[in-house]
Order: sequence, then C-alpha cells, then structure tokens
Amino acid sequence: MNLIVVGASHRTAPISLLERLSRVEGTRVLTGGHVTEAVLLTTCNRTDVYAAVPAFHAGLQQIGEVLAAATGLRYEEFAGALYVYHGASAVRHAFRVAAGLESMVPGEPQILGQLREAYQRASDMDTVGKMLHELMQQALRVGKRAHAETGIDRAPRSMVSAALDHVPGDPRRWLIVGAGAMGALARTELERRGITDITVVNRSGSHLTLDELPHLLPEVDVVVSATASIAPVITKSMITAPVTIVDLALPRDVEPGVGDLPGVTLIDIELLARSLPQHTRELDEVDRIVELEVEIFATWLRGAQAVPTVAALRARAEDVVTAELRRLAQRRPDLTEEQRAEVAHSLQRVVKRLLHQPTVRVRQLAAEPGGEAYTRLVQELFELDTNIVHVAEVPEVVE
Repeated sequence: MNLIVVGASHRTAPISLLERLSRVEGTRVLTGGHVTEAVLLTTCNRTDVYAAVPAFHAGLQQIGEVLAAATGLRYEEFAGALYVYHGASAVRHAFRVAAGLESMVPGEPQILGQLREAYQRASDMDTVGKMLHELMQQALRVGKRAHAETGIDRAPRSMVSAALDHVPGDPRRWLIVGAGAMGALARTELERRGITDITVVNRSGSHLTLDELPHLLPEVDVVVSATASIAPVITKSMITAPVTIVDLALPRDVEPGVGDLPGVTLIDIELLARSLPQHTRELDEVDRIVELEVEIFATWLRGAQAVPTVAALRARAEDVVTAELRRLAQRRPDLTEEQRAEVAHSLQRVVKRLLHQPTVRVRQLAAEPGGEAYTRLVQELFELDTNIVHVAEVPEVVE
C-alpha cells in the first residue's frame, strides 16, 4: 500500500483554481477502485487529498479524475499547479501542514482544527483505514508538539490578525459577514483591539441576514467577509460609498471587479500571500521537530508496508500445507483422524519455524531506508499477490 498526497495551495495555484478545487464533495467520491483510503483537507488556501493506494500511478490517475470533475477542467489544464508526494515525502507534507509551516500565515494554529475536522469527516464517511488513521493521529500530535515546544504561537499572527493589520486608517464602524469560525475569530480580534461598533450579518439565525447587506454597506467603514457561499455575496452593484473590504473566504465572497471601484480598498487572500513573512527562528525550530518526527514515522511506514508481504507469504505456506494434507488423505485413506492431526501439526510447526526468521528479518530490513526493495524481492521470489490477503493489525497509535 502506498501513501500519497495530491494537492494545491496558495504557493502553487491561483485563487481561482483553489476555488474550483474546493468543490470536491467529500471523500466518498475519491475512494473505491484504486483508492482504498482518503482524507480531504480544504481550507481557504489549500486543497489536499491524503490517500492510501495499492498502485501509485493508478491511484494518482483516479484522484486526478475526481479533481477534474470538481473543477470542470481537463486534468492537463491544472496538473502543473498540483504537488504530488509519496511515502516519506507525503508524511513530511502532512506534518508540515499540521505544524503550520505550509500555511499562508506560517505557524497559524487554525490549521490543526481544520485538519482534525477533515479527519473526522473522513472517518464518519468510513474512508479512513489503518494507514491514514496513523498518519492523521501522528500529524495532529506533531502539530501540538510544535506549538507546545517552540512558542510558534507567539511568532506568526492568525490570518485574521494579519488581514486586519492591512486595514488603513483608524476605522470605527465594522461589519462582519458570516458567523462561522473565521467570522467569530474576526469579531474576537476586533474586540481585543478595542473595537465595539461591530455588526454581524449571516444567512440566518439571530444575526441580521444577507438580504440587508446592500443597506448596511454604506453605513460602515470596513467589511470582513468570511462565508461559505459558493457565489459572491458582495457585488459591484452594492457598493455606493467608500469602503475597505477584507475577503477571507474561499470561494471568494467579493465579485471580481469590486476592488477596482473608486473608494474601495480590497484585502484578500492573494494580497496576504504576497505580503506575509515566511521565515522566523521559531519556524526553523518547528522544521527541525518535523524532520525528526518524519524519520520516526517513515520507519514505521516502511515496516507497515512489509506486513502485506509477510501475510501473503504465510498465506502461501498455509495453502501449500493444505494441499499436501489433501494429497495425503487421498493416498493414505487408512490413516486415523489422530494420525492425520499429528501429521498436520508437524507440517505446520515445520513451516512456522522455516518462515519465522525470514519474516522477522524482512520486517527489520523493510524498516530501514530503502527497505521496500527487500519486500519487493520477497514478492518476486515467491510470486506473491499482496492485494488478496488479510493484512494484520498495525502497531497501536498514539492518541
């Protein structure tokens, strides 16, 4: 089984493509066929597919087809904006994402919650098996460790804080569009900064609704928009007075062209990607932790990848024993049940003893760098099919 990551982020793709990729509807559309496990992480600046696949190229092709269907584009049109990681490189990417090293605001803590939610959604859809369960558990642990041991929380600002820092002047009247997580973060940050004139607009619920947005826009100085709408909620026709708009949504909440209107200052994800700092001492410390953790997990991963081979070898041995016992029964029908049982027991003991040292050794060798070569050699020597055997339990995970 291969571990792969296929995705795009603010570093590799334009926001317009990230908006299209965010349309993938859950992990069930990804699994089946050549993809046995999948976790889908979608945030305002990335879409990542973490997957376990029996065959690398077939699995990659299937994921590419799903992404193409979601975007409405041919795969070739956006393949250059995707990154693809395999094995230890996939582990490294997952750990870096969890630690915030791949975020638009490096080290921001919100990604941990987003990764946890993505993992939970995939688990609820029954698309998480042993490999991705272990990867997600360890990624979350690495992310927590990075924040606990390095003080990285003090170095970077959240995306909300960074966006608010770009707002010019000293505005007093604020409007928040969207009462979700990002909207709540914006309100908390504004209140921390001493802002009290805050109006909240949402689709429904106890707040004012989006229908009142055209009437509210001329009355405020700044709008912070962070909805989950698939269509723009702030259009050019709504703008009748100077205003600063902070668009933190993906897909974007602001209609194209709004930022070009007279008197409008637009702060969006693309602006933040160009202006945020990308390097601090704390991030170097987190990077060191990630590399140490990657090596630990890669050792486990190499060992785990030997499990199907060992299981297939044992299954082949059991098949040989069963066939020989059947031949014996045909050639020596005079044997008693007790004698048959004794012969069967002896054969099984011999096979187990013969296989014990080779299977222990192949696990040990597989856990070393380049160890996959040993498992492939065993598969070729005994012509093993690892896709038709039951895989034994993997080591207990760390919660």
